Amino acid sequence: MRVSACVAVLALASASIWASAAAQEMSANETKGTSISGKWRGSRGLVTKGADGKVVFLYGEVQPSIVCSPLQVCDVELQAGEVVRDVLVGDTVRWKVEPATSGAVGGQAVHLILKPSEPDLVSSMVVTTSRRTYHIQLKSHQTQYMARVGFEYPDEVNQKFAEINARMEATTIPGAGVPAENLNFGYRTSGRARWKPTRVYSDGTKTYIQFPSSFAGQDAPVLFVVSGGENRIVNYRVKGTMMIVDYMVDRAVLVSGVGWKQEKITIKRGG
Repeated sequence: MRVSACVAVLALASASIWASAAAQEMSANETKGTSISGKWRGSRGLVTKGADGKVVFLYGEVQPSIVCSPLQVCDVELQAGEVVRDVLVGDTVRWKVEPATSGAVGGQAVHLILKPSEPDLVSSMVVTTSRRTYHIQLKSHQTQYMARVGFEYPDEVNQKFAEINARMEATTIPGAGVPAENLNFGYRTSGRARWKPTRVYSDGTKTYIQFPSSFAGQDAPVLFVVSGGENRIVNYRVKGTMMIVDYMVDRAVLVSGVGWKQEKITIKRGG
């Protein structure tokens, strides 16, 4: 009986080892996926120094690795005005995360205070907010730690440049001889065409229809102003990518081509 029992135990152990080995085997896609994720997690990325010794990561470049220490506090500061939805930590027993805020009401920044219970821990944290999702690696060291951590946001920089360019462009509106703030941009276009206008505006006397840069050198569509339920032709001229209409348009139609190849764009003032 004892020999039989030993044989049974060995058989069960072998079956368990075989099942465990089978579970560890990965498909080609699984291997490729873990390799991609591993390279992203292991990339060094850009780390810079911010104000008051803050460690600044470039958001979205790599997975930031934040080093904390027992009996010390790691302060992770998110973007001002960003609302935290969820904080998920792989090891919720030995890593504690507490929220804090700074700044005036309406522009407050959320801080995540990280506290490991012991050194030599490795875990991960996912933070979802009203603007983005943070994927962060957590490590604990006996004595070394990052007291303050923050982020730079490339998309915010691009948005600021776009706003500056828009303001500069608004001060040099082509065709109009009045200040940009006196122009009426309350026009809506509908329809599909390769040359669909990028914007339409009026100075109170004339209407300006701006086409995309690819429009230059092409045959201009014909403009009909809709008045009294009929399409009427009014005086207009084309300079480069700009159509200048000697009329304050309320509703108009741009037409190019004939038959099934015809393209038509409707312009309407006031939405």
